[in-house]
Amino acid sequence: MSNTAAIARTMAQNRETSYKILFIIGVCHLLNDSIQAIIPAMFPILEKSMGLSFTQLGLIAFALNMVSSILQPVIGMVTDKKPMPFALPIGLTFTLCGVLGLALAPAFEWIVLSVLFIGLGSAIFHPEGSRVAYLAAGSRRGLAQSIYQVGGNSGQAMAPLITALILVPLGQIGAAWFTAVAAVAVGLLLYIAFWYAKTLETNNALQKKPNKKDSANQKGISKAIWFSLVLILFLIFARSWYISGMTNYYAFYTIETYSFSIKQSQIFLFTFLVAGALGTFFGGPLADRFGKKLIIFLSMIISAPLTILIPFVPPFAAFILLLLTGFILMSSFSVTVVYAQELVPGKIGTMAGLTVGLAFGMGAIGSIVIGYLADRIGISNTMILTGFLPLLGMLTLLLPSDQKVNELNS
Repeated sequence: MSNTAAIARTMAQNRETSYKILFIIGVCHLLNDSIQAIIPAMFPILEKSMGLSFTQLGLIAFALNMVSSILQPVIGMVTDKKPMPFALPIGLTFTLCGVLGLALAPAFEWIVLSVLFIGLGSAIFHPEGSRVAYLAAGSRRGLAQSIYQVGGNSGQAMAPLITALILVPLGQIGAAWFTAVAAVAVGLLLYIAFWYAKTLETNNALQKKPNKKDSANQKGISKAIWFSLVLILFLIFARSWYISGMTNYYAFYTIETYSFSIKQSQIFLFTFLVAGALGTFFGGPLADRFGKKLIIFLSMIISAPLTILIPFVPPFAAFILLLLTGFILMSSFSVTVVYAQELVPGKIGTMAGLTVGLAFGMGAIGSIVIGYLADRIGISNTMILTGFLPLLGMLTLLLPSDQKVNELNS
């Protein structure tokens, strides 16, 4: 590891954990992702009101997630070189404009344009939000990332409630209520931005400038680290495809298979997402204690038999399996972010952009593929196929241990 990266890591570990900042950034993450959750939450309504196909719904999800996917790593790389604290409230302002456009969109093309704005806001928020969590973490990196990420997953879990309580009664125009949510997030992020800027000033005063030797050491990333990074991204892809299939299409499966109403289907989806948010919270502290590689491996392997069974069981059993699957599978969500950040120390925004951003991007591609499959072979067969994705978690065995990661960067 270079002297500069070592100094940065030591400074981060020696600071006390700032729970106030972690709580606020977690709440902002909740508000941001609850706005994003409007889009898949509206799918059953848009399918009826506009007569959209599953493929068109997949394209809407693609427009949202792909913009976020492409831009998050780019923004992360830029802000690793020059952090931009006030990009956070600016990003949520883009989101505010997008959600207002979504509420008023008269046609499919306008919906796509609106979600592009929401995706842009998300691309700006997530890398810098993850950096704020890193700066506020002190020595509790896994816990800090869990607090930050559980906010986002809790926001996503609100999608079924949004559908049942707001969008079903009010329809598409109900999305306009979330302009107020975006405005609150902008206000909170202004407070975070001032803290962020002050913390950067303090760090810059304490941290020495890198010498030429440091710069040379920072240029190269070993083949072992590249292999590990590619593998962890592949595992994130597999998890993202499964979650994308459940989030965007499981409601249709319950309506077709169990003859559920839209409101009833949202209860099942809500169970899955809330359990996932809880799993996200507990995964970080468990990784701090038992190791990140172990938690990543167990989360996917233990959940695999459950995901395979879900399409074959009656409603009550499916409810229980969804509860367990959400908790277990998502327990590795924040852990994979921290694992990647420790693979390439000093690139906090870039790694957050890659792990979270590309997760959304692969979810976007997964939405189109799964939507196409649903149109071709039916929603039931599609849900059966997606249930096998967590089995790819066996590849976690090829990742280096936490201790080995530290050795690779020493």
